[in-house]
Amino acid sequence: MRAFQWRAIAICVLLNVLDGFDVLVMAFTGRTVAQEWGLGGAELGLLLSAGLVGMAAGSLVLAPVADRIGRRPVILIGLLVAGSGMLLSSLAPSAVALGALRVLTGFGVGGVLACSTTIATEYAARRWRPLAVGLVGIGYAGGATIGGLLAVTMIEALGWRAVFLTGGIATLAAVPVVLLALPESLQFLLTRRPSGALDRVNRLLAGLRAPVLSELPPPVAGAAAAGGGFRALLAPGVRATTLRLWALFFLVMAGFYVVTSWTPTLLVEAGLSESQGLTGGTLLNLGGIFGTLLLGLLAARWTLRAVLIGYMLATGLLLAAFLPALGWLAVAFSIGIVIGVVVNGCVGGMYALTATGYEDGIRATGVGAAIGIGRIGAVGAPTAAGALLDAGWTPSALYLACAVLFVLGAAVLLGHRPAVATEARLQ
Repeated sequence: MRAFQWRAIAICVLLNVLDGFDVLVMAFTGRTVAQEWGLGGAELGLLLSAGLVGMAAGSLVLAPVADRIGRRPVILIGLLVAGSGMLLSSLAPSAVALGALRVLTGFGVGGVLACSTTIATEYAARRWRPLAVGLVGIGYAGGATIGGLLAVTMIEALGWRAVFLTGGIATLAAVPVVLLALPESLQFLLTRRPSGALDRVNRLLAGLRAPVLSELPPPVAGAAAAGGGFRALLAPGVRATTLRLWALFFLVMAGFYVVTSWTPTLLVEAGLSESQGLTGGTLLNLGGIFGTLLLGLLAARWTLRAVLIGYMLATGLLLAAFLPALGWLAVAFSIGIVIGVVVNGCVGGMYALTATGYEDGIRATGVGAAIGIGRIGAVGAPTAAGALLDAGWTPSALYLACAVLFVLGAAVLLGHRPAVATEARLQ
């Protein structure tokens, strides 16, 4: 691993900090927004889900484009869309307008998330791929944590709109960073061979301190499928892997987004003060910073599949124990931190599992499709949680339902046997 590779991964981590902030900021501002506009639980659930609707669309639409025109251009498009959506959200005159802008923001984030995960995977040497994707996951949890801290400190003094304004400015500020410092995927250039590919490949090889090429090597495996879209994901050789990954993403994302989006509100419903609810949600995301890093380190010793199954089972157990521990607040908050560790590790592990399971030419499409399918669960679950809360479900019952989703995810993973991906050229 050269410094050039670590720099590319570091920029992907930064991009995911922004993604985590932009997507989950609604979880920390949601109660204040609901009070200002008199929204019920179901309406707040729709707002919490709106960004995820956009993420699903962005992942499904922009990721296949990245396999045709490159990861870097799609990241730039996504940043411009997400940053604009955040800035306009700070000016939203109504809940309907805010919901529409959350969809727009999520659309941009979906493209950035799929492509940054792909670039991090492609620039990491094989031994360090789970750690690289884990570090990217740390960025997402870190952005969510920053969102929680800003919400706690800014809402009372400046109002919820200031939190969105801050996120929009930060997201747009990342555009010149990507333009100046983020390299295009070497695998993309070798697979798709756009105009000037040889010169661009040699510039990347110079950064990697590798010998330059006089001509491009013969077409690599996966080149024929590059740009083939979703049909390539359902080809006989990868169909079973694809379907299991889609089921896994659906279940885990549904549980993940209920936990991360609703925890501040559910803690208040369970009897805590509003500041304690925000603190609990922030601690959960703080734990997530360590979850994917720990998963990456464990996966360097054991198989990623085995580590991920352990994470999912631990998540189910801890969710069942969370609210019963509220009588001992320090214990409950400690459990919340550990929940953050394992629940965010589950998501980071799924990204690593997906990114390493497809050939170079369809990798971004594979990651984007899994994210998009996962967002279907992520969209429906927070909305359903709000409706169930209005119907009389207790916070404990909602957490138990999420625990079941993670246990089912572990069961799906037991039968998972990944497709063999093309060996990366950065060994």
